[in-house]
Amino acid sequence: MSTMNKLKELLGKSLKLVMFIIFTIAWTLFVYTIKGEWLYFVPLFVADVLFWKTINWKFWKKREKKEKKKKSEVRNWFDAILFAVIAATLLRTFLIEAYTIPTSSMEKSLLVGDFLFVSKVSYGPRVPNTPIAFPLVHHTLPGTSTKAFSDFVQWPYYRMKGLGEIERNDCVVFNYPTDDIQHPERPVDKKENYIKRCVGIPGDVLEIKESELYVNGEPQAKTEDMRTQFSYHVKTDRTGLNPKILLKHDITEGGLVSANGDYILHLNEDNRPIVENFANVNIVKRMVEPSGKRDAQVFPHSQDYAWNIDNFGPLTVPSKGSSIVLNTTNLPMYERIIEVYEQNSLEVKDDEIYINGELATSYNFQMDYYWMMGDNRHNSLDSRFWGFVPEDHVVGKALFIWMSWDKNNGKVRWDRLFNGIN
Repeated sequence: MSTMNKLKELLGKSLKLVMFIIFTIAWTLFVYTIKGEWLYFVPLFVADVLFWKTINWKFWKKREKKEKKKKSEVRNWFDAILFAVIAATLLRTFLIEAYTIPTSSMEKSLLVGDFLFVSKVSYGPRVPNTPIAFPLVHHTLPGTSTKAFSDFVQWPYYRMKGLGEIERNDCVVFNYPTDDIQHPERPVDKKENYIKRCVGIPGDVLEIKESELYVNGEPQAKTEDMRTQFSYHVKTDRTGLNPKILLKHDITEGGLVSANGDYILHLNEDNRPIVENFANVNIVKRMVEPSGKRDAQVFPHSQDYAWNIDNFGPLTVPSKGSSIVLNTTNLPMYERIIEVYEQNSLEVKDDEIYINGELATSYNFQMDYYWMMGDNRHNSLDSRFWGFVPEDHVVGKALFIWMSWDKNNGKVRWDRLFNGIN
C-alpha cells in the first residue's frame, strides 16, 4: 500500500472516530434529557458497526464478493468538507461556541478584543427554533442583509437538561431581548448575542442605591476577576493628562470635557487611586445621578417610576410559577413579559387589565427570568434599560478566553490567554 493510500485510510478512520465521538455526546445528552437509560447502549452498537465488526449485521444476506468502487478525489474532498461542516454545526449548536467581545460594556472584567468559548451544556443546549438554516452563521449571510434561516419549519422552545443552573455573577451570553423591535423577522435564537453578568436570578430583589447594587438587601458579592467600572469627574490644575500615561494604566474610555482641565474618565478600583495620585489632579469624584431624577430611557419607562441608572428599584425578578397582583401601576414592569415573551393578548380598558380577553387582577409567570448588567456600569446597555431576560433567550456560560487582541496597542494580550471567566 502506497503512502498516499495509507494516509487516506488513516484519515478515513480518524473521521469515523470523530464522528462517533460527536454522535455519542449528542446521543448521551438526548438520552439524559428523555430519561431513557436503556438507550445508552445504542453507541455500543454503532461502535461495533464502525470499528469492532464482531457482529455480522448482514447475516441474513448471502455473502457476495464484490469489488468496492473507489471514490474519486473530488468525492473524497466533498465527503470530508461535508463531515467537517456537520460536525462543526453540531458542536456549535449543542456543545460550545466561540464569541467575541465587541463593546466595552464589561470593562475591565472582559475587554474589547477578547475571544471567548461559551458553553451550551452549562445551562442546557436549546433546540433550534429554525432548524433549516445556513450552517455556521447566526442570523445573516456574511456580507449581505439576507437572512440565513428559513421560517418554513419553526420549533417551539425546548432546552435540554444542563450541567447546572445560572448562578449570580455568572457571565452569560444571551439573545438581546428587544431585538425583535428592530428585527421582528428573527426568532429568539437568531436575535443578536449579548454578554453581561447575571446579577439577579429568579426570586431575587434588586435595588441600586447611589450606583451600588444591592441583592436581597445585601451589597453585590464580588468575584475575584470582577473589575466594576464607573464614570468619574476628574479635575486637574488646568493642565492636561498625558494620553499615553492613561493608556499605560489601562484607562481607555473618556477624555477631556472642558478647557478648564475637566475630564470624565471610566475608572475602577485598580486605576482610580493611580489617577488620584497624579501631581496635576485635584479632584476625582464618582458621577452619580441623584435619587428621584427620572430617566425616560430607564426601565420600566413609566412616569410612575422615578428611576435612573444609579438609583433604581427595588424590583423582584420573576420566577416560573410565581404570581403577582396586577394593576395599572405595575403593569409597565410586566407587560412585555405577558405580551411578548409569554405570548398573551393584553389590553387595558377603563383602568382594567384584560389578558386573552378575560379580566385579570393577577398573573402567573410561565418562565424564569434574569437580570443582566455590564461591569462597566456607566457605559452598558443592559437590564436597566430593557428589563428582564427570559430563560428561552439564554445561550450559554462564558468559560475562558482563548485569544485577546489589544487594538489600541496592536498586539496580543498574552497574559489573558486561557484565563477562566468568573
